[in-house]
Amino acid sequence: MRITSGLLTDLYELTMMQGYHHYDLNPRVVFDMFFRKQPFQGGFSVFAGLEDVLEVLKELHFSDEDIEYLDSLGLFDDDFLEYLREFRFQGDIYAVPEGTVVFPQEPMIRIHGTLIECQLIESLVLNMVNFQTLVATKTARIYLAANGGKVLEFGLRRAQGVDGALSASRAAYIGGAGATSNTLAGRRYRIPVSGTMAHSWVMAFEKEDEAFEKFAELYPDKTTVLIDTYDTLNSGIQNAIQVGKRLMAEGHPFAVRLDSGDIQYLSMQVRRALDRAGLTEAKIAASNELNEEIIHQLVTDGAPIDLWGVGTHLVTGGSESSFSGVYKLAAREENGGFQPTMKFSDNPEKSTNPGIKQVYRFHDETGSPIADLVAFDDEEIDGSRIYTFHHPFVDYRHFTLESPGDVVPLLVPYMKEGKLVRKLPTLQEIQTLTRSNLQALDGTFKRIINPHIYRVSISDSVKRTKETILKRYLGNGV
Repeated sequence: MRITSGLLTDLYELTMMQGYHHYDLNPRVVFDMFFRKQPFQGGFSVFAGLEDVLEVLKELHFSDEDIEYLDSLGLFDDDFLEYLREFRFQGDIYAVPEGTVVFPQEPMIRIHGTLIECQLIESLVLNMVNFQTLVATKTARIYLAANGGKVLEFGLRRAQGVDGALSASRAAYIGGAGATSNTLAGRRYRIPVSGTMAHSWVMAFEKEDEAFEKFAELYPDKTTVLIDTYDTLNSGIQNAIQVGKRLMAEGHPFAVRLDSGDIQYLSMQVRRALDRAGLTEAKIAASNELNEEIIHQLVTDGAPIDLWGVGTHLVTGGSESSFSGVYKLAAREENGGFQPTMKFSDNPEKSTNPGIKQVYRFHDETGSPIADLVAFDDEEIDGSRIYTFHHPFVDYRHFTLESPGDVVPLLVPYMKEGKLVRKLPTLQEIQTLTRSNLQALDGTFKRIINPHIYRVSISDSVKRTKETILKRYLGNGV
């Protein structure tokens, strides 16, 4: 269910909007959405959630019931409520394509519009992008840790509500999951669906071997038996082998799943048993509270696992409860032009970069990204000369770079005056982009532990503007 009600916002957005309306303060503005730190102490994030944002913005409105509810709060006057009754988003959206690898302090979405409409959509943009980017990033880390093994998203029962489950399935597929257990997500997003059996299936029959046989009769081409209900090595794998021999002799695939115990030890013993029985093509799946660290260790130790079922830690973010995306005013129209604006803070990392900006990705001769430059949108950045990169916070840190490879602007137009201007890719195309981005990224940035920090810097012009604004306002005691 996609919510298109204008009430999908925080109350203070609406009270500020009424203030702007009352004081006739509604200039054209530009907002940036960016994030401040990588989740999971990682070296990259995977941008996701854009399509859902765009689809909502196309239909965002206040229904009669919405207006009646706002009226009942006693906060809003009739003139403002009538304004909301006719509201439609008519702004412009620039964004990096979904599936792009992104880094802190660079705009992922740039929104142009009136102050009122940009204020209204802040909460929904952050809600959709923060959650899906968190899950897509977590999945990408798991996908990399699996080192080619197929990742299956099994998180429906542990996700934060129905919408959280659907959004997580979508984002997980973008991040690299090969399939989902969520059949509604499969239908809605055309994601491959996958599932095995529960322990209750095995326990519903008098004998374990009967449970396996009955399942194989129904689903000969989709049989993965769960072998740890009673005794993995002394009964589960032995009964599974009898079913597997028949299925594979008839040309059907076959797999077993481990869901408890010492996964490394058990998988090795199960692999030996399968191979001794001639089932060398049979697959082993593993589940049970897996995350990227566990998977990485199992792969490093040579555990012969082919499929990874990951649920809780994938769809909830595991150790990281949220993504650090923020939405800040970057420019405001004054006297016929746009004036850069910025937020100050006693914490330098919370100060923002002013102006209407573009992000340029510099590559080496092999096509691997080496640094991103945040510059003004009207700067000419093409890699044909040496550029100075300044640290976004600390003014004495800088380096120079002449890109031996391509320099690519990341922000592209998706919406003009509230209407889509670009064909949206399929989810499969987004996943392909994610995988190509990850493949191009140097391995030092993809380490599960202690990754190298990718360099994101601001241009000379952005740095000078930032210094000018700081001196002007701080000099006035603001």
